[in-house]
Amino acid sequence: MASDNATVSWNARGLLFENCTCTLVCPGHMHFSQNCTYERCKGYWAIRVDEGRYGAVPLDGVKAVIAYDTPQRMIDGGWTQALIVDERTTAEQRQAMETILTGRAAGPWEKLASFVATQFPTEYLAIEIEDEDTTKRVSIRERLAGVIVQIRGRDRSKPVVFENIFNQIHATRQLLYRGDTAYDDGRIIVHNRGSHGLSSSFEWAVGK
Repeated sequence: MASDNATVSWNARGLLFENCTCTLVCPGHMHFSQNCTYERCKGYWAIRVDEGRYGAVPLDGVKAVIAYDTPQRMIDGGWTQALIVDERTTAEQRQAMETILTGRAAGPWEKLASFVATQFPTEYLAIEIEDEDTTKRVSIRERLAGVIVQIRGRDRSKPVVFENIFNQIHATRQLLYRGDTAYDDGRIIVHNRGSHGLSSSFEWAVGK
């Protein structure tokens, strides 16, 4: 999908976390050319913008969820996606988030958008995100219930960490989780249990 709004400067930073059907660790997370665990990779990305701006539009506090269904080898394309933006947003914020997260504003989502064959119309529903010490939760009434719980390593006081991993949307430092998801919009249906999860503190920027 072309970046028809590339002249607009924008930036955002905040929390990004995910859960998909793969066992640890999702091969597609390492590179889209790797085969995911199962024939289809299904999951979500939950996004909370703590500070940001799209042109003159403030994005602080805006939340969004992207549910997806991809082939086993994600680089083959043909992805299906559903974007949900929190209903407690202004019309300008909704337009800005849709433009960014569908790849039309350049930046990290532009590359991912090139794999999407079916993008459902954006929906506006109440999104709740809970950010606890070792647990992240996201919920949308009658649509999504997701939780990821941090994995601990040999030192039980510390998380398992990926560093210097190339990824379009996550930070280069990511924490590893296991997650459960129940999502159903009648088109994308996700039921995950104890599967791959990640979180990171993202920073995206285009222009000045």
